[in-house]
Amino acid sequence: MDLVSIRLITDDPGRLVGFYEGISGVAATWYTDDFAEVIMPSCTLAIASTRTVALFGAGSARPADNHTAIIEFRVADVDKEHERLRGLVRDVVQAPTTMPWGNRSLLFRDPDGNLVNFFTPVTAEAIRKFARPGN
Repeated sequence: MDLVSIRLITDDPGRLVGFYEGISGVAATWYTDDFAEVIMPSCTLAIASTRTVALFGAGSARPADNHTAIIEFRVADVDKEHERLRGLVRDVVQAPTTMPWGNRSLLFRDPDGNLVNFFTPVTAEAIRKFARPGN
């Protein structure tokens, strides 16, 4: 089994795709006006319009209603990313902080309120963890 994609449902795919293109530096691939993917080496972030929800079952997903998941991106230097994102990110939840598990983490919200974490492993143990194959 392989986790290949996380899909976000939104009322405004253009706005959300533009945000993720801006923070990641990766251009999205648009398949329809209602569906795009930001494809990265380890996983794809899919962004779909609320109009696509009916294809899965009416009411099966709601936009801008996530209170449990955090979308995480490993970056080379979270402090530099914090500076770079100043004009793109309006809602910083937590400035760069070193977490007890050894990652330096920046937590912010996308335009729909989804939590996003940019992190850099900084302790020897965390660096070793992410040096393993598959990480």
